[in-house]
Amino acid sequence: MIRSKARPPRTITLLAVAAALAATACSGTTNAGDTKDGFTQAPQSDGPLTVWVDSTRLPAAQLYQKQHPAVKMDIVTYDGDANGSNYLQTKVSLFNRTGNGWPDVVFSSQNNEATWAVTAKFAAPLNKGLIPQSLLDGWANNANQPCTVDGVVHCLRNDLSQTVLWYNAALMTQWGYTVPTTWEQYEALGKKVATEHPGYLVGAAGDTFTPEIYLWASKCGANHITGPKAVAVNTTSPACTRMASLLDRLVAAKTMSTSSVFSSDFDKNEADKILMMPGPSWYGGSLFQGTFKTPKGQVGIAPMPHWADDPSPSAGNVGGGTWLLSAHSAHLKAATDFLTWVTTSDDYQGKLAVGYPAYAPAAKTWLAAQAASGYYANDITAPLQAAAGQVWPDWGYGQFSQEAIWAATVTPGLTAGKTIVSMLPAWQKAIADYARSDGYQVTE
Repeated sequence: MIRSKARPPRTITLLAVAAALAATACSGTTNAGDTKDGFTQAPQSDGPLTVWVDSTRLPAAQLYQKQHPAVKMDIVTYDGDANGSNYLQTKVSLFNRTGNGWPDVVFSSQNNEATWAVTAKFAAPLNKGLIPQSLLDGWANNANQPCTVDGVVHCLRNDLSQTVLWYNAALMTQWGYTVPTTWEQYEALGKKVATEHPGYLVGAAGDTFTPEIYLWASKCGANHITGPKAVAVNTTSPACTRMASLLDRLVAAKTMSTSSVFSSDFDKNEADKILMMPGPSWYGGSLFQGTFKTPKGQVGIAPMPHWADDPSPSAGNVGGGTWLLSAHSAHLKAATDFLTWVTTSDDYQGKLAVGYPAYAPAAKTWLAAQAASGYYANDITAPLQAAAGQVWPDWGYGQFSQEAIWAATVTPGLTAGKTIVSMLPAWQKAIADYARSDGYQVTE
């Protein structure tokens, strides 16, 4: 982990949006064992605000530090629990045993942290006094569902990460192709590209979050959370097998990459060969503008395809991440102010964030900024706003990591040349085993 020390304290500056917190934010000194805002609070004291972020969110913490020079901060970078590393849970378990070390605020790239952080008494309740409901109502519909346990909000969603279909608009026009609206059209175009323009891609299936792009959007019932500790798992239904078969056929046609889009191999050999790429909303800033350096005016966005016999549009979701405030924080007022700013501020969420903000007012600013940049080949507002409300609700957020399961079960086989369809039963068994090990009742 890497730490960054802030400037020495002067007078604390409050964010305008946090004015609504004045009546509810923690103030003064709290005695040990005092219950306020829905939980037993630690004694409050002066001292640095400790914030854990991943490398992508580091600019957010640094910007807050710059705009609030009076707030003494200790910024720590870590892996953000990427790919289900469980680093945060492991460290919190250690801190719970030793009785110290908890960060005040932490970002996680995973949306399932509340499933364990509540039981571990780490995540503070946010809608019991720390943050007013009037502010919480600003989040997109169901955005904070992964953070809510028995009606209590224990974290705040950073961005939505809804999936869309990215495409090279210049090549689509040059080659006379039409952006597909169904998965059947998508596969047919993939096969056509294999013949007419070999080497070009219509997607990638080499990442641990592949099922969250394709199988989630296909309404595959691999991860249906039916209760706090209950999950239904069925990876061999038609919704699963026909998408897996589609991926297998395109892999065989060599228009579906089996490399990770974050790998050096993909960046070197395939990044400039993308005709289409289903993926989350953050692909635009993180991959196309960032890693791939795709020129301005090439990239367009369309809705995710749907099956011809199921016209109801559905999208997947890849990440988005959550912010948690520690119930052990001795700096609750400063922590709440930071948490509010980092999730709602136009200066960060609206103007700098790479992904579609979960806080709706910031999302409007973000969309306007994307349009004003002139980077995209079409108006991205409509497809992104539509996809935000089309994420299929029956793929849930369990304590176990689907990314870690896929990485251990399917990725090695795919690399070895096995078909995804052939590995679906093993994937189901692995999900069930992981879930049971975490105390879930599993229905198969």
